[in-house]
Amino acid sequence: MAALSYQVLRPARALSSPKLPSLLFSIRLLTSSSSSSIGSGVDLQAASFGGPSQGVPLGRDPNQRNVQWVFLGCPGVGKGTYASRLSNLLGVPHIATGDLVREELSSSGPLAPQLAEVVNQGKLVSDEIIINLLSNRLQASAAKGESGFILDGFPRTIRQAEILEGVTDIDLVINLKLREDALLAKCLGRRLCSECGGNYNIASIDIKGEDGNPDMYMPPLLPPPHCASKLITRADDTEEVVKERLRVYNEMSRPVEEFYRSRGKLLEFGLPGGIPESWPKLLRALNLEDHDKQSAAA
Repeated sequence: MAALSYQVLRPARALSSPKLPSLLFSIRLLTSSSSSSIGSGVDLQAASFGGPSQGVPLGRDPNQRNVQWVFLGCPGVGKGTYASRLSNLLGVPHIATGDLVREELSSSGPLAPQLAEVVNQGKLVSDEIIINLLSNRLQASAAKGESGFILDGFPRTIRQAEILEGVTDIDLVINLKLREDALLAKCLGRRLCSECGGNYNIASIDIKGEDGNPDMYMPPLLPPPHCASKLITRADDTEEVVKERLRVYNEMSRPVEEFYRSRGKLLEFGLPGGIPESWPKLLRALNLEDHDKQSAAA
């Protein structure tokens, strides 16, 4: 289901844009103006130094710059999968805050012990840490000349949404929905290749429809033979932790969803099944069917 229609008219290509450096500068100002307390306020007026980007209404001339989209959705819903596919299709960087956290954990940096405790308990990482990691990632994007982005996992709190709103213009927020029993099975079936870092899922989900809801089938996403013996389970993918993550997410996400809904930027998309069934329907909801055909033919 969709709350609004959306259209992207241009072929995927990289465009130069001053917006990433401006966003980076503004986020650094906002981060430095706040204390380390999770409940501390943020001086959004600081964003005026970097200059918030001019609003680009839906239906704009897409050649002005690449898209700036956000993916919302519960842990395990498939944000990374679909954001990555759209990133490749549109030629913009996919920035997943979950990946940024895992990279920081594996780096054994100064934040690693604190992050490990938070992640293993299924809690949300503090706004300050997430914003700092995101700022560093945007700096790397700017250095490589990238423009536009698809954010995955940010914002998760109303405070993060307000910070993002203060420093840049988000064109569209795609909110992926999936029934909770399927979500739980997906999270428990996730596997990671310890060698190449590839993400797979061994869960085969086959849920019979009831109360007027259709059947749902989501086949497993199995690894290639050379990865099969190297699969590991993420430390936070236990049933207890997954249920806690879903509870925390549902509690924190409602204000964020309403924040973007009230601004006419929220596209709610219920996943009908696995990738083969859901991907074409998502492209249709985004009016990207022709775009996909052009890319395939190129």
